[in-house]
Amino acid sequence: MADESDTVRVWLVERGYNNRDLIILKYATPDGERLFRRELAAQAIGVDTVTAAKDVSPNDLESIDHSDLRERYADEVSRMSDEHDPDDTI
Repeated sequence: MADESDTVRVWLVERGYNNRDLIILKYATPDGERLFRRELAAQAIGVDTVTAAKDVSPNDLESIDHSDLRERYADEVSRMSDEHDPDDTI
């Protein structure tokens, strides 16, 4: 298991669904440059599964290529971090 120093805090910026009954959660870094994506079965979501923020390994992050998305995600991270504690369920 990684140390806290080996993790990056990311904040929930988007939640969606696909046609396979999966919930797609997207968490972004505060600068909006990198993204952590998680897919969960809709029936497997527990009350405390989706939190405002997560600490993840830098290896689990992907770069965001579109400047529009980077700006939108950075704005959403700012809003989420102002309104929620990292462990708040969303």
